[in-house]
Amino acid sequence: MNAPHAKLQIDDIRAVTLFANAPTETGETCETCTTVTNAEFIRSVFHSIPEGARAAAVSFAGNPADVPSKAWFARPAGADLPAAANNYFGLSSYFNDESGQFRRTKKTFAALHAVMLDDLGSKIDLQRVALPLSWLLETSPGNYQGGLILDEPLADAATADRIMNAVIAAGLCDPGAGGPTARLARLPVAVNGKSDPVFPCRLIEWAPDRRYSVQALVDGLGLELAQAGRPKAQRKVGTAEDRHDGNDDVFVAAPIENPVIAALRSKGLYKQPLGGGKHDITCPWCSEHTDGADGGTAYFEPDDGFPLGGFKCLHSHGDRLHIRDLIAHLSVQASEARMKPTVRVMAGALHRIVDRAEQLLAQSGRYYQAAGLIATVQTDPANDETAIVPATQPALLRALARVADWQRFDARADDWVVADPPPRHTAVLFDATDYPHLPVLRGIARQPHLRDDGSVVSAAGYDGLTGRFGVFDARHYRIPDRPSEADARHAVTVLTDVLAEVAFDTDVDRSAALSAMLTAAVRPSLPTAPGFHVAAHTIGSGKSFLSRIISSLATPQNVPGVAFPGDGDEMRKTLIALLIKSPAVINFDDLNGDIVPSEALKTALTEEYIGGRLLGLSKDVSCSTRTLFLFSGNNVGPVRDMARRVVTIHLDPRCENPVTREFKRPHLEAEVRRDRARYVSAAITIVRAWLLAGSPKTSVKPVASYGQWANWCRQPLLWLGLPDPVARLFEQLAHDPDAELLGRMLDGWHKAHGATAMLIRDVVRLADGIDNDFAEALRDVADERGTINRRRLGWWLKRHAGRIVGGAKFERGGGARGAETWRVLQVSQVSPVSVGAAAKTVTAHAAPNDDGAPTAHPAQRDEPDEQEPPSWAAGAGVF
Repeated sequence: MNAPHAKLQIDDIRAVTLFANAPTETGETCETCTTVTNAEFIRSVFHSIPEGARAAAVSFAGNPADVPSKAWFARPAGADLPAAANNYFGLSSYFNDESGQFRRTKKTFAALHAVMLDDLGSKIDLQRVALPLSWLLETSPGNYQGGLILDEPLADAATADRIMNAVIAAGLCDPGAGGPTARLARLPVAVNGKSDPVFPCRLIEWAPDRRYSVQALVDGLGLELAQAGRPKAQRKVGTAEDRHDGNDDVFVAAPIENPVIAALRSKGLYKQPLGGGKHDITCPWCSEHTDGADGGTAYFEPDDGFPLGGFKCLHSHGDRLHIRDLIAHLSVQASEARMKPTVRVMAGALHRIVDRAEQLLAQSGRYYQAAGLIATVQTDPANDETAIVPATQPALLRALARVADWQRFDARADDWVVADPPPRHTAVLFDATDYPHLPVLRGIARQPHLRDDGSVVSAAGYDGLTGRFGVFDARHYRIPDRPSEADARHAVTVLTDVLAEVAFDTDVDRSAALSAMLTAAVRPSLPTAPGFHVAAHTIGSGKSFLSRIISSLATPQNVPGVAFPGDGDEMRKTLIALLIKSPAVINFDDLNGDIVPSEALKTALTEEYIGGRLLGLSKDVSCSTRTLFLFSGNNVGPVRDMARRVVTIHLDPRCENPVTREFKRPHLEAEVRRDRARYVSAAITIVRAWLLAGSPKTSVKPVASYGQWANWCRQPLLWLGLPDPVARLFEQLAHDPDAELLGRMLDGWHKAHGATAMLIRDVVRLADGIDNDFAEALRDVADERGTINRRRLGWWLKRHAGRIVGGAKFERGGGARGAETWRVLQVSQVSPVSVGAAAKTVTAHAAPNDDGAPTAHPAQRDEPDEQEPPSWAAGAGVF
């Protein structure tokens, strides 16, 4: 790939041999030889080009399937192109972008100059192509690319899209070759690096004078394109004679070519495209200009703000003549000038009209289905925060009016008349439970993000493979294509430098903060991830500061604090209202109490989706939980079921008044936000380097429910020699108050009753009036006004049945005199687990490892140690 190639000037390049196959009198084929250079080829294809636009070329060596994406970046045609390289040219010409850089993008599209037919001879019979080709190029043995040159460059990008989509639909081109604004074709002086051995391209036919109009292409190739214009009036609706064939009687596609531009061309008033939907034209009222000056007049294509388009003339009459005057002068109907499709409302076609309306929303590129709702991506101008916004019914009505013209049949006028989208049809679409045409939107990524295989999605906008919408400028991020361990270590240094003045209690807490930063950077790519709690003993320790630093790797915007709901129903309502928008971070700041479990919060932290009802809607929604959950507070922490779902980061400034501390970098937070792309790139580099190193894993205690998170945000840090970032989590589990109380109950019950199955009323009766640890534990579980509530005790036992603490558990002992009994069962430390024909031994309370498979306790993988007595008082929790 790095082998040197001879540098050849495009105007002095080695010629290729052209074989123009012509039959002889005997029927045999003779080879007539001529020469064509790449420069001559490009000059002929781009025989007419908009002022300021240039043709694009791409060149690289090697197999195209193996080269990095940046190898496909285009440069203006005319640079050196090695003859032994893969050489391509763009079928379109392009302007420079706003920064003056030449780019092959839809925004910089100037005009389409040719149409390419692909896989001729192999997948497509050459006999299917009725039009004589402008060129035919053999790109591999028996496989050809053919081209048809346009007589006039096509500056309307929408029309170019329709033509090439129709070519693909007709089976004449590979659908994966890109859109018309970026499509590439091979040059004649080149090789095909995909072939083995490498194949030198051969120009078989070359007739640059064969040029075609858009309509000639459509007719000659038999493309399925709707004719320009609107439907004729029908006398009645519903009769067989008035219906079109098939299902198209409710729909008329938009014109394939802008009728205003076509009329300007036919009258000799069109000059050239200026980019961005703007066109340089001759003013129809040029004779009224001072000295008849021909200049300073433009036509603008229609958009949402100007549905008919725009007309601007810098001369004196420009203030009194507008777009309606222009289209009237050109004899173009206003309905045609809007360049919109038309939906016709008629009885008995509700399902087809609603289906077509959904298709139009999807084709607009602005609407998606998210959480079971029709939604769009919007940026709040007040705070620049981008969010998924479900469409309300009025907003959906407005959207349908924007994407199409709507008509109803007026019997009195005996014609179709303009109408608004029907509210009934809008309501049916709004209330639907299935949207087969709208793309699925799973969330928003505010920086380059990773696919499941670890590859980077570096382009902004909607990514169909991940279902996420990227909102970022890819030019700001620098992520190596193949980062090494050295790159990862440097990236850790970059992130650690940001944390230099944070008062971590231990190195474990610093490692946990780094893990939180990795999580923030890749959270859109993780199905699940634990929350992170920044804890301290006193105010001013830097909890909110650290939370904001972590948040900055998830979003460029400030993240407001959210009050922690104390009620389970309120928590679900809060989470649904927040998660429907796909926030980067949910920050429960300045907690006044412990992080107590609720079903909704537990689901949000261990499941990929959470369901519920959005306030004000009668529809159930299912929201993605791919957001970073942060908590902070003084002397509070996760308890009970939250202990395994939250990683705690302890801060301790070790001074009496932390707020008086002075810092070397007082504006660090602003620096990080300003240069966040650098820190996000560092975080992603660490994850990618670990993946490319073969995903080496350190043997550690697994974290259930967080397999992929542990692989991407825990194992890379262990690989680089940092402390285990989840060590605090296991400490939380060991000091879980629920486990401690359960341990006291198990110990006291066993001492009082052994393994005997007991009725709850007998246990309470025997403990009544006794002052010991077991009676105290019973009162802690079920005290009610000084007595032990047997029903509450029974409920508590059912809730904790089967959970092992200290080598024992509660289990039902069967019925006795019609009542349920309970007993304490001593659990063997080691129990056999059958694996295939053999049997292996694992601890009885082994948890799944990061890959979801059971993992034996390290001490039990060979020969089991002698069982130690249960340590009831320690209340050790099992995770």
